[in-house]
Amino acid sequence: MANVSVAAEWQLVYNRYYRKPELYQMRWKHIDLSRNKVACAPFGGPIAVIRDDSKIVQLYAESALRKLRIFNSAGVLISETVWKNPGGRLIGMSWSENQTLICVVQDGTVYRYNIHAELIEPNASMGKECFEENVVECVFWGNGVVCVTEANRYFCMADFATMKVCELARPEVEEPPHCVAVIEPKYTMTGSVEVLIGTDAGILMLDEDGVQKVDDTLSQKMAVSPNGNFVACFTHDGRLVVNNTNFSSPVIDESCESALPPEQIAWCGMDSVLLYWNDMLVMVAPQAEPVQYFYDEPLVLIPECDGVRILSNSSMEFLQRVPASTEQIFAIGSTSPAALLHDALDHFDRRSAKADENLRLIRASLPKAVEACIDAAGHEFDISRQRTLLRAASYGQAFCSNFQRDRIQEMCKTLRVLNAARDPEIGIPLSIQQYKSLTASVLIGRLINANCHLLALRISEYLGMNQEVVIMHWACSKITASLAIPDVTLLEILLDKLKLCKGISYAAVAAHADKSGRRKLAAMLVEHEPRSSKQVPLLLSIGEEDTALVKATESGDTDLVYLVIFHIWQKRPALEFFGMIQTRSLACDLFTVYARCYKHEFLKDFFLSTGQLQEVAFLLWKESWELGKNSMASNGSALHGPRIKRIEKAHSLFSETKEHTFESKAAEEHAKLLRIQHELEVSTKQAIFVDSSISDTIRTCIVLGNHRAAMKVKTEFKVSEKRWYWLKVFALATKRDWDALERFSKEKRPPIGYRPFVEACVDADEKGEALKYIPKLVDPRERAEAYARIGMAKEAADAASQAKDGELLGRLKLTFAQNAAASSIFDTLRDRLSFQGVS
Repeated sequence: MANVSVAAEWQLVYNRYYRKPELYQMRWKHIDLSRNKVACAPFGGPIAVIRDDSKIVQLYAESALRKLRIFNSAGVLISETVWKNPGGRLIGMSWSENQTLICVVQDGTVYRYNIHAELIEPNASMGKECFEENVVECVFWGNGVVCVTEANRYFCMADFATMKVCELARPEVEEPPHCVAVIEPKYTMTGSVEVLIGTDAGILMLDEDGVQKVDDTLSQKMAVSPNGNFVACFTHDGRLVVNNTNFSSPVIDESCESALPPEQIAWCGMDSVLLYWNDMLVMVAPQAEPVQYFYDEPLVLIPECDGVRILSNSSMEFLQRVPASTEQIFAIGSTSPAALLHDALDHFDRRSAKADENLRLIRASLPKAVEACIDAAGHEFDISRQRTLLRAASYGQAFCSNFQRDRIQEMCKTLRVLNAARDPEIGIPLSIQQYKSLTASVLIGRLINANCHLLALRISEYLGMNQEVVIMHWACSKITASLAIPDVTLLEILLDKLKLCKGISYAAVAAHADKSGRRKLAAMLVEHEPRSSKQVPLLLSIGEEDTALVKATESGDTDLVYLVIFHIWQKRPALEFFGMIQTRSLACDLFTVYARCYKHEFLKDFFLSTGQLQEVAFLLWKESWELGKNSMASNGSALHGPRIKRIEKAHSLFSETKEHTFESKAAEEHAKLLRIQHELEVSTKQAIFVDSSISDTIRTCIVLGNHRAAMKVKTEFKVSEKRWYWLKVFALATKRDWDALERFSKEKRPPIGYRPFVEACVDADEKGEALKYIPKLVDPRERAEAYARIGMAKEAADAASQAKDGELLGRLKLTFAQNAAASSIFDTLRDRLSFQGVS
């Protein structure tokens, strides 16, 4: 009998059954759909209602101000606001995929509202043309809209996220279209929207590239199927024609009782089409007689992926094809294994032996019967029927050895989630097919947006999903809604829930608190953020620079420290900035490293403020060298003055500290040398002195013949006699002024001896000049080696014999290895020394 009562509610259409269960008795009051514009979101979404300003209606006890009201699917008010938007009459409104209410007004302005009836800024526009020509009709799809103007021009906003508008090709017809339908971009070959319009010339298809006539049918109403493959057209002669989008092969061609166009046309899944007149709903399916449903109140059809929700003033119904599993179990006279299993449970509850007989009959098909009962339970909206079907599945599973054991558990989880969402206070009447298409994460997101945080949290926990998103949104909403609660009290409330989720971002909640004007609460919240990378930037944004610097330095992350340094640098006066970083060694070191490369002047100010005079001096000295690298710093350039001044300033700073006496003296002499070198370059007009050493300066002066300048440098820098002789000898040799060199050697006995004279002549390959000085060498070993260097073997041998050094003779022999006679001489002398006992 139970099966008969269930199937009695079904309607047979050809070989398919349809059912129309009531989901809700609407809880709203004094809502007449005929007096209002209504927008219903798919997937059991909210309902937006606003008084239709294109109709003259009688006002009862209500205000003359138009209100935009948002209800859930059970008619429970979620939010409302007074409609004060300019732009003319409201032409159309619809919900986007992310449940944003899109409202298009007469001048083409697009207003957006969230589920709490809060206006989302900024507004958008369909363009200047829509503003000038006025919008008369708009057709929505998932995430876009096409608007028609009075001039019969078509403008498309393909994505509400980008809000970009393009104009479609303009049809060459003057009269406005009888109907407009849209094929979504995801179902077209071009990937862009295609618009079908019904005109007196037939059906035209528009896109951005052009217009083409696709059919001669004179259509008054059109609807595109959910998969974009078929188009249902109500013709001028009262026929419903369903064709593919190429209009090549009609699937349905059914005459209707009325030639007047229906108020609404909608697809019921992919199996049938619904037509609604003001008191009658007609369902048309292939190879079947139309089915009529009569209503005494206005309706709104809400297409879903697996049926149509029917909204009236008093109720919400769901018209769908009966699922195959449900049909197997509850069809009148069904003897399928699933029906017998369901019947067996009934007998088992009545303690009848008939239960065992049924099980024996379906022993081989028992796994399929169990699966059918589980599937049918998922498609049911009635909780008691769900329970009965799951009990039947569990009863049959006890006798199955090879059935997947967790299938019932999975379905129980799914149904608990669905039943919780279907509760009238929540009002999201999802079918199981819609739930699978929507996914649990999207459902949780919609619950969060509707401020159903507790249910969203319980579902997340029940399904083993991440709860962080739910708790984060709750915390932000709590802060926004708790303006009267003190910061300390609210902090305790927030922490009590935030600690439920490990790894949650306290910084994100703190950022919202700061945005809501509760900076003290934000500062307290951010203290609980364990990740410095999130904590420090937020501390800076709320003005807690001192704390941010502490946290950054404690983390040891140089990038974070630099972030804080640069932020404070820009925000605070220089002295205050110096004081903040001075006590933080890491921050101070990193600032110094950066400023040495890019901000010398600022770094000098820092060193001066902290009393590090020697560091300022080093910087000045470095700057002088940087100026020296400039190509202008030559030939009398004005850059020499600043260089010398910097070095003199460095000398002055070094002299103020006892620990840097050497640096002070060096800076003083460097400045003095630069000044002399600059004068020399000016007088000689040769840029060869600056930045050379004292020795090189003296040598260059001698080479140029400026002996007075060389003596001046010697005297100024107290060059020793030995160093002076070395420099002058080699300078004269470089100049090849041998007479001057000889005169220099005779001025007085050279303090360096005559060996440098010999080496200078030999290096210049002047052996004759070298012979003038070799005899003057006192040490016979040096004399021997000098003779050997100019190739005089006999003289070298004589000098070596005077030294009585056998080892020296051996080395000299190797020098003259190619000369047999010379080698013989050295051998003879070496033998003589050996005979005398000299090693």
